[in-house]
Amino acid sequence: MTLFSRPAFLALSLALTVMHAAAQPAAAADPRGRWITANGNLEVEVAPCGAALCGTVTQVLGNRSMSREGAAMEAADARPALGMTILRDFAPVDGGDAARPPTEWSGEIHNRENGKTYRCHMTVSTAEQPAGELVLHAYVGIPLFGKTQRWSRVVAAQ
Repeated sequence: MTLFSRPAFLALSLALTVMHAAAQPAAAADPRGRWITANGNLEVEVAPCGAALCGTVTQVLGNRSMSREGAAMEAADARPALGMTILRDFAPVDGGDAARPPTEWSGEIHNRENGKTYRCHMTVSTAEQPAGELVLHAYVGIPLFGKTQRWSRVVAAQ
């Protein structure tokens, strides 16, 4: 005696596959987790801080300049990088709710190299990397005048 007939089993399998596939983009679009900065200098953990998301340096990996190719970075911000919050007050732009999580956040990013803080939009893209890329667009004034960075998600060792 079987619990499901073959058509019922196929329908259930298809429904579970569709539900799993639908859940993947939401999980992949979640910016929470650990990321490696575009120049590979820092590992940053994005996590809730109050009602917003923030990014704190959890590991220093290098000291390469973002503005001078091949040069060492000379930080205008003399505070130690480890433990520094470089992403602050990121709140959902597109609302989001339990049925449809947010896909874009807005907050501020701090540049240690020049000591300045910029407005920033944050999204997660899975187009180039299945684990996702954190796409950060920092700007002054309006987003048209800005620069985009792509951070790589830290993939947990299996």
